[in-house]
Amino acid sequence: MLKIPPLAITLLKAIIHLASLSTLLYFYILIDSNRLGADPVKEMIHFLGKTGLNYLLITLAITPIAKRFKQPLILRLKRLLGLYSFAWICLHFTAFLWLELNWQVGLLIDETIKRPYLTLGMAAGTILLLLSITSINAIRRKMKKAWFTLHRWVYVALILGAVHYYWSVKSGLIEPSIYFALCFILLNERRQYFKSLYTSVIKKASK
Repeated sequence: MLKIPPLAITLLKAIIHLASLSTLLYFYILIDSNRLGADPVKEMIHFLGKTGLNYLLITLAITPIAKRFKQPLILRLKRLLGLYSFAWICLHFTAFLWLELNWQVGLLIDETIKRPYLTLGMAAGTILLLLSITSINAIRRKMKKAWFTLHRWVYVALILGAVHYYWSVKSGLIEPSIYFALCFILLNERRQYFKSLYTSVIKKASK
């Protein structure tokens, strides 16, 4: 099988940037043309959050694709996609804090404690924040093996994000079910890691 050349990776990165800017432009057009339905604030928040979740799913799909098609160079796309996922989640959080809570941080804390779906969302966002900060090469080198341990928490962020989305929608099961199915497929691709992790935990617990 032919290997993807480095130039193609550069082109794919350019396409990712273009797709992200196009999505942002489309979002602006929806707002400007009043095409966000009867509850535009809710739709804005959901659009941003769902886009961030989509990028996270694509990010986690990169490794299985690279292994299956023996294209290791496409692993270079993971950091860019992951950072875009975090950027969209930041916009999602900002829209919620601004449009729903009017920048009332105290109310945000109260709501996060009272509402489980917000608790899960904040937890997922915190994990993505840590992963984004530690994606810097200098920090990664200093962390060494701890970096790999930390970045496997992305699986937790994925599950929390999917459940957060399901609870926030509150109506309709088809779309959230599709997200749960995608999460299962991506996590199942990593079943060997989870088996080894389970075995390691059992061995430590039995000592």
